[in-house]
Amino acid sequence: MTLSTKHLLGIETLSAEEISSILDTAQSMKKEGAPPGKESSPLAGKTIINLFYESSTRTRTSFELAGKRLGADVLNFDFSTSSMSKGETLKDTVINLQAMNPDILVIRHSAPGAAAFVAEAVDASVINAGDGAHEHPTQALLDLLTMRECRGSIQGLLVAILGDIAHSRVARSNIWGLTKLGATVRVAGPPTMIPPYIENMGVEMFYSVEEAIADVDVIMCLRIQRERQQKYLLPSLEEYAKFFGLNHERLAHAKKDVMIMHPGPINRGVEISSAVADGKNSFILEQVTNGVAVRMACFYLLAGGRQGHVAH
Repeated sequence: MTLSTKHLLGIETLSAEEISSILDTAQSMKKEGAPPGKESSPLAGKTIINLFYESSTRTRTSFELAGKRLGADVLNFDFSTSSMSKGETLKDTVINLQAMNPDILVIRHSAPGAAAFVAEAVDASVINAGDGAHEHPTQALLDLLTMRECRGSIQGLLVAILGDIAHSRVARSNIWGLTKLGATVRVAGPPTMIPPYIENMGVEMFYSVEEAIADVDVIMCLRIQRERQQKYLLPSLEEYAKFFGLNHERLAHAKKDVMIMHPGPINRGVEISSAVADGKNSFILEQVTNGVAVRMACFYLLAGGRQGHVAH
């Protein structure tokens, strides 16, 4: 199976079969060797451009490694030295880049819908690496892969997502992916951080962390995104940590083998304590490892590769 779409703009528009196809291909990428790119170059001759208008460490590096391991030429676009810092519009930037005939554009932008806007303007395939508070599809895919590796299947899992749901593109993409694959999702956080009508996405809503994490298989903590918030959503970070932060005392309400996840970067001592983040139940570093495999799979499938098979 190949993807039915030319672009990867969000999880909402993917079918359960397409999500599973990406996960299966990513799993195949992990089994091919360390790293697969040293044994094969299925994207040799392809050009990938990373356009990151927001700062990033894990995501940008992961996309860069993924492209290089598949043999592609990878160009990282630096906003601080670009023409956009001189007033050039996003459309003018991308159509000028399109004139260089790239095969795939990866974009992270603060504006919701930016990736879809770029997809309309260029001939290349576009991957959304995060657009405002809308979606972050590859983060959700790597989270799903991590859960599936540990639990065997997404079907039937009970997952709690804690924190700033209203501002989180990670939460939205994960909710779409988890529910499409048969998981039950709970969300919990301060009332000011829970968006209206969140139940319409098929989730259960809680204002108590202890209630939300009871009997769940997975707990996903979200970063408090101070750069996206208006004032007065929280009295203080200390107040958030006291009532909603995941620590060992609060973790006692969950299963002993519960998976702890976080998309990073972590505000230690705020949404999660260091003891929990670094503890035996943590799968945070596994998420980072799986990010490379998932992004390799996305590049490969968008370039026309077939599910689960890596050409040599």
